[in-house]
Amino acid sequence: MRMKYTISLVFIVALVIIEKENNIISRVSDKLTPKQTPQTPLQPSNSAPDSAMGLLKFNGSSFTTLSKLDPVFTLMKRRLENYTEQRSEVIGSAGNRKHILLLATTRTGSSFVGEFFNQQGDNMFYLFEPLWHVERSLTLESGGTNATAAARAYREVLQGLFLCDFTPLESFIDPLPVDHVTPALFRRESSSSLCEESVCSPFVKKVFERYHCRTRKCGPLNLTMASESCQQKEHRAIKSVRVRQLETLRPLAEDPRLDIKFIQLVRDPRAVLASRMVAFSAKYNNWKKWAVDGDVPIDDDEVKKLKGNCDNIRMSAEVGLRQPSWLRRRYMLVRYEDIARFPMRKAAEMYKFTGIPFTPQVKDWVLKNTQASNEASGVYSTQKNSSEQVEKWRFSIPYKLAQVVQRVCGPTMKLFGYRFVNSEAMLTDKSISLIEEKIFIQNFS
Repeated sequence: MRMKYTISLVFIVALVIIEKENNIISRVSDKLTPKQTPQTPLQPSNSAPDSAMGLLKFNGSSFTTLSKLDPVFTLMKRRLENYTEQRSEVIGSAGNRKHILLLATTRTGSSFVGEFFNQQGDNMFYLFEPLWHVERSLTLESGGTNATAAARAYREVLQGLFLCDFTPLESFIDPLPVDHVTPALFRRESSSSLCEESVCSPFVKKVFERYHCRTRKCGPLNLTMASESCQQKEHRAIKSVRVRQLETLRPLAEDPRLDIKFIQLVRDPRAVLASRMVAFSAKYNNWKKWAVDGDVPIDDDEVKKLKGNCDNIRMSAEVGLRQPSWLRRRYMLVRYEDIARFPMRKAAEMYKFTGIPFTPQVKDWVLKNTQASNEASGVYSTQKNSSEQVEKWRFSIPYKLAQVVQRVCGPTMKLFGYRFVNSEAMLTDKSISLIEEKIFIQNFS
């Protein structure tokens, strides 16, 4: 009789424990289930720690003994062992590792700002625009992408990369990697982590690699070696100009394996348009024609696209600045203009936000690369005479086009503190600042 009472009570206790933790298990089980790949080999299961099994001891009878009496106990034991093992893995792997995602749009200075983290050194694994492959693969004949499908793919690839798993990305690389080796990774040379000695496979003469390493002569990128190198690094950072809505990345913030920080980089949309008309000249023929020939049709697809881009940036920033619980202490908004005017100060603020030491190596790079000569400050250069870059666009964009941007991107400009111009004279008068002094949320601790 006493044995039956003991079994029943232990059964109830176990069910209460399972029910209490079930919500957590359901949220993270898919993410925590080990998958056997060449980059993430399946680890053999170990028995649960004694402390976990101690939860199921009652009146001198251990759960191990009770499980022999009834198959249901064997099932419960397995579930609790798995859960305890997974929780231990999550807690143990988190440590002090930081995951940084630099979010921006094209021509906002993101390559330059990304170097703040790329130059960190041996303890940082930095990736430059890995989502380029995803966007290219999902681009429709019309030139656009399915927003829902793209958002999910971006999120899954980012999650894998932050966990040093390149498998999700591989399926989007064209041509597909062979045995996890590819000569086609976009801008490999812009990620110092992918050109280190530990990731540098022997050079192959007859294999063409467009984005080959410049610091040393390497063969095609071995993604398994990249994954192993990533796992040895203390921190991981990724730069991307392809994520449209911050809200779509919420699962990354809620993944217990990640300690992610989002840095959203923004720039005056008038300056962005002026820069794109130079960098992507062929795609902006309509804008150049409007600047010369007459009025800009507000209902034109190009203008609608500009408005859509501004709206996406603004909506993401509004989510971040509201600081919902999933983003608390995880979001930082930075204006390119502030970085250009006060590069060392803003770099220090970004490092403080991420919780990563601001090393002398990074400080030296910032100092050297914010005082570049005109010859070094090319369209795609990461070397900038930063104070000059802030005002340069005001002399290249026609007032007519600046008016159009102000009309369709007005709410975005107001949120970020960019002043409107009401004449061509005001646009080109450098004594009038178009940047309001504005402090965004600074709760880094």
